[in-house]
Amino acid sequence: MAFIAAGNIILEYIIGGAAVARAWTGYFATLCNHNPNDFRIHASHLANNYNRLDPIAVAILLITGALAVYSTRHTSTVNWIASFVNMFVIVFVIVAGLTKAKASNYTPFLPHGARGVFSAASVLFFAYLGFDAVATMAEETKNPGRDIPIGLVGSMTICTILYCLMGLTLCLMQKYTNINDDAPFSIAFRDVGWKWAQYIVALGALKGMTTVLLVGNVGQARYLTHIARTHMIPPWFALVNKRTGTPINATVVMVLASCVIAFFSSLNILSNLLSISTLFIFMLVAVALLVRRHYVTQQTSTHHRNLLTFFLLTIIGTSIAIATYWAKSSGWVGYLVLVPIWFLATAGLAYFVPEARKPKTWGVPLVPWIPSLSIATNIFLLGSIDKNSFIRFAVWTVVMFIYYFFFGLHASYDTALKKSDQSDPTKVAEEGKIRQTFEFLTVDSLNHTLQ
Repeated sequence: MAFIAAGNIILEYIIGGAAVARAWTGYFATLCNHNPNDFRIHASHLANNYNRLDPIAVAILLITGALAVYSTRHTSTVNWIASFVNMFVIVFVIVAGLTKAKASNYTPFLPHGARGVFSAASVLFFAYLGFDAVATMAEETKNPGRDIPIGLVGSMTICTILYCLMGLTLCLMQKYTNINDDAPFSIAFRDVGWKWAQYIVALGALKGMTTVLLVGNVGQARYLTHIARTHMIPPWFALVNKRTGTPINATVVMVLASCVIAFFSSLNILSNLLSISTLFIFMLVAVALLVRRHYVTQQTSTHHRNLLTFFLLTIIGTSIAIATYWAKSSGWVGYLVLVPIWFLATAGLAYFVPEARKPKTWGVPLVPWIPSLSIATNIFLLGSIDKNSFIRFAVWTVVMFIYYFFFGLHASYDTALKKSDQSDPTKVAEEGKIRQTFEFLTVDSLNHTLQ
C-alpha cells in the first residue's frame, strides 16, 4: 500500500510538472502576441491530443531543473523574489478585473447544474498539487514540528481564497463560454480593451508557473530520495552531491520524465490523469492517518484491530457506493441509505476503537471525522472523472505492482531485516549501522568506499 502511494506521488509530480510546463507555453505565446500552437510542432502522424509537440515546455523544465540541482538555497531565494511578483500580479488581476465586472456574465449561475460543479472540481483538484511538498522539506527546516503545519495549512488557506477570488473575477470579466483555454486571464484583459494589461498578467503567470516548477523539482527529488533510501528503488537515486547538497540523480531523472510527457501530451489529458492521482493519494493519506491513530503493532488488541478494519472498509465501501450512485443515477433514495451507513461507521470508529497514538507536536483535530470525510470527498470527486483517465491510471498501477513484486519487495531493507536472525542483537545492530551509514553517503564518499 505504501509503495502504491509512493508511486502515485511520483506520477503526480511528473505529470504536474509536464502540465504546468505546457501551460507556461500558452502564456509565453500570449506575451509574444501569438497563438500557443504557433510555438508547437504539429505531428500529423501522431494521435490526437499527442500530436502538438512542445519544445518550449521541455526547455523551461530543463532550466528550472538545472536551478534545483544547483542549490536549494538559491532556489529558495528565487522563490522568494517570484512570490512578491506573484502577489502583485494576483492583486492587480482581482482589483483591475473587478472594475470590468459584468454581473450578467453569471447568468445562468450554474449552467451545467451540480454535476458540472463536481465534474470541474474533480479536474481542477490538481491545483492543490505542491502543498504536500512542504512536508518533504522537513530535513531542511529548523523546527519542523511547528513550522511544517503552519506553512502547510497557512499557504493552503491563503491560496484557496485567492484561487476562488481569481475565478470569480475571471467569470465576471468574461462569459464562461468565451474563456480561453491556454491563457484565460491575459485574453480576458485583452477582450475588455486593456491590451496593455495582458502583458503584465502573462508575465506574472509565467513567473508564477516557474515558481511552481522550481518547488516541484525540489520536492519530487526528495520524495524519490526517501524511497530510494529503503532500496525499494535503486539507491543510486538517494545519492546527495557533496558540493551542491542536492539529490542530483533523482532531480535529473524526474525532470527528464516530465520533459518526455510535456513534449507530447495535451493539457486536458494531463489534468485529468493528474487529478486522479492526487485524489487517490489524498484518500490514502486519510486512511493512513486513521490506521496510525488507532493501531500500533503488538499493542492494539485483536478485537480492536478487527473493529478498525471493519469500520475502515465500511467507510471506503460506502464512499465508493455514493460516488458510483452519483455517476450512474439522478435519484436521491440511495443517499438516504448510504450516507447514514457512512456516518454510523465513522461514529463506530470514534466510540469503539480507542486511539493508540497521540500526536506529539501537532495533530489533525476531530479524528476520525475529518479523515473519514476526506475519504468520502476524494472518492466522490473521483466518480466525476472520465473513463479513459481511469484506464491510464490502472495501467500505471499495474506497472507499479509488477515492479514491486518482482524487484522492489525483494530489494528493500525491510525484507532483508525480516529475514535476518532477530535473535542475534549484535547482527541486528550491525545491520542498522550499515543502513544508517549508507543512507547518508554522498557521491564522493561512495566512490571512495568502492575504490
